[in-house]
Amino acid sequence: LQLVESGGGLVQFGGSLRLSCVGPGLDYYAIGWFRQAPGKEREAVSCIYASGGGTKYADSVKGRFTVSRDNTKNVAYLQMNNLRPEDTAVYYCAAGSLTGEGAWCVFYDYWGQGTQVTVSS
Repeated sequence: LQLVESGGGLVQFGGSLRLSCVGPGLDYYAIGWFRQAPGKEREAVSCIYASGGGTKYADSVKGRFTVSRDNTKNVAYLQMNNLRPEDTAVYYCAAGSLTGEGAWCVFYDYWGQGTQVTVSS
């Protein structure tokens, strides 16, 4: 499964962006969104199960970010509102299907190349 993210860019404090993650067969998998800022570890941001019926968010983005998917189009989205400078990072989507203790929705087998999000103050 090859995943491709898009939608990143430069936005001002308080602005919005919508990231997309596309891939053939994506509809079978749970999708996770992660981010990594320079000098920091990768951080889980959000995830959505394959059916779209369950979602999860990191505390730092709750109320600002919304994850969704359209399985008819093999695409997942991360709508990011009220962006802050601390949201600046490379954002990655990932796909997986096996869950278990410690999983962020699931464990991930496939990763996209990432898209840069930069929020100016």
